[in-house]
Amino acid sequence: MDIKSNILETIGNTPLIRLNKLTAGLPCTVLAKVDYFNPGNSIKDRMALKMVEVAEQEGKLKPGGTIIEGTSGNTGMGLALAAIVKGYKCIFVTTDKQSKEKADVLKAMGAEVIVCSNNVEPDDPQSYYSVAARLAREVPNSYHMNQYDNLANRLAHYETTGPEIWNQTDGKITHLVCTAGTGGTITGVAQYLKEKNPEIQIWAVDAYGSLLTKYFKTGELDEKEVYPYFSEGFGEDFLPKNYDMSVIDEFTQVTDKAGAVMARRLAKEEGLFCGYSAGSCLQGLMQLKDRLTKDDLVVCIFHDHGSRYVAKIYNDQWMMERGFLEVKTFRDIVSGRPGTQKLLTIDKQKTVAEAVALMKQYDIEHIPVMDDQEMIGAITEGGLFQKVFSNPDIKHEKIEQVLEKPFPLVDFNASVEKLKTLITKENGAVMSKDEAGIYHIVTKYDVIQALGG
Repeated sequence: MDIKSNILETIGNTPLIRLNKLTAGLPCTVLAKVDYFNPGNSIKDRMALKMVEVAEQEGKLKPGGTIIEGTSGNTGMGLALAAIVKGYKCIFVTTDKQSKEKADVLKAMGAEVIVCSNNVEPDDPQSYYSVAARLAREVPNSYHMNQYDNLANRLAHYETTGPEIWNQTDGKITHLVCTAGTGGTITGVAQYLKEKNPEIQIWAVDAYGSLLTKYFKTGELDEKEVYPYFSEGFGEDFLPKNYDMSVIDEFTQVTDKAGAVMARRLAKEEGLFCGYSAGSCLQGLMQLKDRLTKDDLVVCIFHDHGSRYVAKIYNDQWMMERGFLEVKTFRDIVSGRPGTQKLLTIDKQKTVAEAVALMKQYDIEHIPVMDDQEMIGAITEGGLFQKVFSNPDIKHEKIEQVLEKPFPLVDFNASVEKLKTLITKENGAVMSKDEAGIYHIVTKYDVIQALGG
């Protein structure tokens, strides 16, 4: 029988999956090391367990002790899993930049979570780095894991992630692409791969607002490079000790928007529901694609699962508010119609039979009802069908006798996403007035076509 003794034994040995659609234009093979298959849904499970094991071996973490860590969520999950199995308590300190789902998940795993402001310097007493360090001094029988400077972080990837990638590619890997955060993953994997083949290229993907790229290129830690950004899980405002820049060959920075959009494309086009850093990782590869040849075999590390970003990059409203989502508007739909199409309306004094004839003639389902150039209601094919079916003689009645509610009136620049919320099973269209005061209509079919396009 193949039975695991506990959840920790399921960490590692994650699959390598070929990318097909998004990389179709590249000359090489691109594979994704999809580490959300770890039990905590991220690559951080590897280093979290290793840090706990090393702390135990060194006598720094004692029975019944408390694990303290500053974490954006994923490392906390890995540490929480280890703590549950091994009998430790956990206190995690995170920032208000991170998604609420991450904190909620950590609480569900029995951890205490403290949220700090992200808009402070790393050495500020209120930063999540400082708060974690202070708690480690104040809480009895506790140990601060400090994933940034704890070299067990990169050791975990030297011992597991690197060998897995080497073996899964039969040693044919030519490029590794990985987002750069604490430095543990990219450094540990790079150290192992470079030992096997020094010619393997290691490409780091960074965020704008992080100082890592400039440090790599100039050796200067420039605080002027640091500013707030939305990307999560990578980029730093200081240099963690886990870095060994000598094993990294290139740094490229990816915008918040590009990373978020690419993550959404990974879900829709490759079926990989990944986190923010995965989209940024692939986007970083695309920015360096001109350096690739047909003989190259590229491995991109996809760190975590998209479930932790449902309220952010996978939320249309969040994306639109930040200008990350290209949306069409009511105006765009109307402007995109061929030729000049005048809105078909019907006067309230017309008969039901005349309305039905109009619908058949122009193959439409929704007609606004007017009274002296003002919209007072609507008639729809579905509504008329129900009425005629129950009373065939109603076809001789005037429209005003069978009037339905007017279609919702929206701003001419309302987004398609807004229209989508107004068009329902009961209401199949919305209307708007342009700058000249002329009415226009958009139906559910228009919205479906706009979203599909």
